[in-house]
Amino acid sequence: MYNFLHNSHFRVLFFPLALFYWGIIYWRNIFYNLGLFVSYNLPCKVISIGNITVGGTGKTPAVIFFAKFFKQRGFKVGILSRGYGRSSKGTIDLNSKNINKKDWKYFGEEPVLIAKKLINIPVVIDNNRYRGGQYLFDKYKPQLIILDDGFQHRSLNRNLDINLINANQPKHIYKLLPYGLLREPWQHLKRSDVVIITKMNIKTPSNFIINKLKSLNINHYNSKYEPSNNLLDINGGEINLTKMKNKRALAISGIGDPLSFELTLKMQNIDFIDHITFNDHHEYKDDDFYFIEKKILNHKPDFLITTEKDLIKLKYANKNIINKLFALPMQFSISKLCLDIILQKLDLN
Repeated sequence: MYNFLHNSHFRVLFFPLALFYWGIIYWRNIFYNLGLFVSYNLPCKVISIGNITVGGTGKTPAVIFFAKFFKQRGFKVGILSRGYGRSSKGTIDLNSKNINKKDWKYFGEEPVLIAKKLINIPVVIDNNRYRGGQYLFDKYKPQLIILDDGFQHRSLNRNLDINLINANQPKHIYKLLPYGLLREPWQHLKRSDVVIITKMNIKTPSNFIINKLKSLNINHYNSKYEPSNNLLDINGGEINLTKMKNKRALAISGIGDPLSFELTLKMQNIDFIDHITFNDHHEYKDDDFYFIEKKILNHKPDFLITTEKDLIKLKYANKNIINKLFALPMQFSISKLCLDIILQKLDLN
């Protein structure tokens, strides 16, 4: 999708569909605002981490960050995700006991990554957010539920809406689906309680983004998306980047923002020969493994570098790939001022 949208000749063909999509979104939000569509409450506080675009804003690292932050402050926290692209149906309780009993496709790669990072924090998957949230509360009694990718899911009320905007995305991305990557028109950002521009340490946002926020009179906060100094292998082992000095890498990713991945590799002085890109949430098949192996034969890299999300999906690749494969972990961070405002808005100070 990312590569496709950078071709203006193809994008213009989808403009009529974008107008149709806009009409659906417009009336859906009107019906919610008028109370014609019902929104349900859970018996605990709910925070939504979302965006108005499709992928690439760093929602998963943000969910992990906020879950750790609130847990460190003594709150019982739970995570609620829809599990995009999963093969299962209904309500799924993802925990340390069953995370390795099923293939990642059963849960979706993002909930698996969240669960691996958040030991002892329950993760529940359900397309029906109210049903999943009620299950989560009944079983674990959290004081706070973090709703992963929840801005468009208005059937569940929340106490705080955090909206993320990627500093690296170009102007032409901000058109309505399928003409661009916008899920909703810009003005719908005004439903947000907090707007955060992500990946500010990688690239300064365009004047277009800043001017749009100013025109809507929306205050925003800046966040960072910082790489680790250690790489992870397929078994969770770590190796310091200094041991990769002067070695050549082949980059592989199937994410919403491959440009940020490339810029981050350069920040860490990782010399990558080529970058094999796939669409966000890509499910790697045998043909993909064959293609990657051909690239390995052509380039003869010392190692392969990917994202943590892709590392989960590449688990069943051929040994020629696995034995050379490492992921670069990333961490979301935000200012104390923004965190204090979030606590104030949630009445948790």
